[in-house]
Amino acid sequence: MNDILVLYYSCHGATRELAIAIAQGVDSVPGMQARVRTVPPVSTVCETTQPDIPADGPPYCELRDLEECTGLALGSPTRFGNMAASLKYFLDGTMPQWLSGALSGKPACVFTSTGSLHGGQESTLLSMMLPLLHHGMMIVGIPYTESRLTTTQTGGTPYGASHHARHGDEATRSGISADEKSLAIALGARLASTAQNLVRGAQSN
Repeated sequence: MNDILVLYYSCHGATRELAIAIAQGVDSVPGMQARVRTVPPVSTVCETTQPDIPADGPPYCELRDLEECTGLALGSPTRFGNMAASLKYFLDGTMPQWLSGALSGKPACVFTSTGSLHGGQESTLLSMMLPLLHHGMMIVGIPYTESRLTTTQTGGTPYGASHHARHGDEATRSGISADEKSLAIALGARLASTAQNLVRGAQSN
């Protein structure tokens, strides 16, 4: 089995739901499996530390997870049009993997959740692509051949999967919509298929 690393940070659960849907798409591709990981929150109190194992959800990501994966899905809620500090902090510690080229040539995709429709979804997705491009990764988006991309009334972009949380509207904060879930699953499957084709191509050379 070839692992696709689904790495995310989630504060209220929506980004985590997208991660689960992307993992479902990954697992739908024969021979591929999702390895779901998260990162701990960053504390403003220097003496505060997080336990090595989170209280619930997937384990915290280790640098070896990046080295062992054949592809990467990276997710974060938006923070003023950018990724959350917790995820950025983790990525800032990947200099050894950049120096060794551990991620070079591997496919990657991004996903996000925002409290408002125009709350920085696209800029957050684009900002998450930047460190991946520096690592030499190949970005995979959602093509318009996915029909829900043109009909969704909630989240979903060609740059990556997204969720519109509608801040303050409890009726829509119960989870990701059917369109958002479908697009996230499609993105996960596309990422896994791309990684699989690249692995097969390398093996045949």
